[in-house]
Amino acid sequence: MINSDFRTRLKSGAPLLGVFVSIESPTTVELLAAAGVDYVMIDGEHNPISATDAVEMIRAAEAKGLPAMSRVGENSQQVIAKYLDAGSLGVMIPMVNSAKDAQSVVDSVKYPPLGKRGLAGVRANDYATNVGYVDVANESTVVMVQIETNDGIKNADEIISTEGVDAVFLGPSDLSVALGVAGQAKHESVLNIIEELTKKIVAAGKTAGTIARTPEDYAYWRDRGVQLFLTGANGLLLGAAKDYIESSRALEEGR
Repeated sequence: MINSDFRTRLKSGAPLLGVFVSIESPTTVELLAAAGVDYVMIDGEHNPISATDAVEMIRAAEAKGLPAMSRVGENSQQVIAKYLDAGSLGVMIPMVNSAKDAQSVVDSVKYPPLGKRGLAGVRANDYATNVGYVDVANESTVVMVQIETNDGIKNADEIISTEGVDAVFLGPSDLSVALGVAGQAKHESVLNIIEELTKKIVAAGKTAGTIARTPEDYAYWRDRGVQLFLTGANGLLLGAAKDYIESSRALEEGR
């Protein structure tokens, strides 16, 4: 059954380094656990990872004592419920553009009286609706929303202040599109809006998150109040593989 350890760490202010897992691979989850990441984010937005696929990935994470969250591509109570019932400790929902959108996420994640999630005997509660489970789930599940559009920026104050939202993740790629500099995630305008929104998130007592692909990215945003970090498993694999191949082939020059 789920527990509140990860949400407690989130609320403590400690920095958390996570990785998006974009392929349906429990083995990848195990490898990331061995690497020492703080959590994994199973990515069901940009990749065809269903709640059915996520079950085995969550099981692999649990076996290693690794917290597993899920990014769900649809702000729908029925879709979100499937990932939570599978055992995900919470969800990240992209393209949250208003307080109404943010409240919908809270309603989907939390049981009454905090939300509107339906109760059944599922994997997350060991297949039994035992007394006390609802309280444990409401205390343990994490609500994370993404601000990454012009509407999201415009309505940021009300999104951030939505009761029940634990963390706000700022997606630089989509923000670059919104700001008219598509693909330039480190453009000055993108950096400025992430920094501005981070100040608002922290001031509201919530957790700010963004992408950190390098240690330098991590240091830059950590100094500006970001606590929650993600990078991609695909990027880590691609980068390490390219470095190995290019470095090895370079040694052949002049042999």
